[in-house]
Formats: sequence, C-alpha cells, structure tokens
Amino acid sequence: MKRTFDIFLAVMVTVFLIVPIALVALLVKLTSKGPILYWSDRVGQGNHIFIMPKFRSMKVDTPAVATHLLSDPENFLTPIGNFLRRSSLDELPQLWCILRGEMSFVGPRPALFNQDDLVTLRTIKGIHGLMPGLTGWAQVNGRDDLPIPEKVALDVEYLQLQSFVFDLKILWLTFLKVIQRDGVSH
Repeated sequence: MKRTFDIFLAVMVTVFLIVPIALVALLVKLTSKGPILYWSDRVGQGNHIFIMPKFRSMKVDTPAVATHLLSDPENFLTPIGNFLRRSSLDELPQLWCILRGEMSFVGPRPALFNQDDLVTLRTIKGIHGLMPGLTGWAQVNGRDDLPIPEKVALDVEYLQLQSFVFDLKILWLTFLKVIQRDGVSH
C-alpha cells in the first residue's frame, strides 16, 4: 500500500507543481554557472548507493560533505540557494527517486555516501532496512539541527511506530515545517 500511495502522490505532486518546478529550474540556470541539478551519492535501503537529485543551491566547487561540516556554508550558496533551501524547493527533483522506487515520501533521510558515522549507527539499529524518505520523523523533530545520535533515535522510533496513519501525520507536520521554514540549515 505504501508504494502505491508513493506513486500516486508523486504523480499528483508533479502534475500540480510542474510550473513551479520549471520556474525553479530556469532560475537556477539563470543565476549561476553549472548544471540545474546536483546529483549526490546517497545511502539507500540495505545500504545500497543511489544517486539523488536536488536543484543546485550551492556553487559547483562546493565539497561533497554535509552542510554543517562546511566552514562557512553561506560562501558556497548560489544567489537563490538560500531561498531554495529555506523553502525546500531544492528537494522537488527527488520525486523522480520516489517514482523509481529508490525513495519513499516518508522514511529516514538518505545519508550522504561519506557519512560513515550516521550509516554505521543506522545499520546497528536496523534502520538501513527502511526505504529512505523525502521526509521523516527526524525531519519534523528538528531537521538539520539534530545531532546524529538524536536523528538515529528518532529513526528507531519511526521504525517501531511506522504505519500509514503515522506517515500521514509526518507528511502533515512536514508541510507545516516547510511553511514555517523551521529547522533548516542554510
């Protein structure tokens, strides 16, 4: 049922947001050099690596590390990068990964390929068996502001409580967080 819901919702969201998606793509292209999309290697279900697209919010020479590890992330943002991140519009291309079956709408956010500490903790706790999500329980409880052990604890809570109704709750809370621009690193 979850996969059917993911496909249905991804198609509906894509159709509904096709014009904003095209406008964001155009703005990325017009405001900075480089490709429209940034493809990053991410850790998916079973710790398999897949490539995940985002609208590019950072300059092309930015190191491939988590944003909080950059000495001055503001220096790496494109002219519209801060807006894309705060509005979460940079995440829209991940609808493609949902349609392909590499991600779900709800699940633990996929770790970067080089976030060994996060991947190791998730593997120990059994989180690696879950499909990664566009949003998750950790995202609605702190998003980028949480230290890794707290994110993993929330991922474990999701693993234990997962259900269709819980996913709907997380989607609603995500919508509220995005509207409020709460907990976003820039």
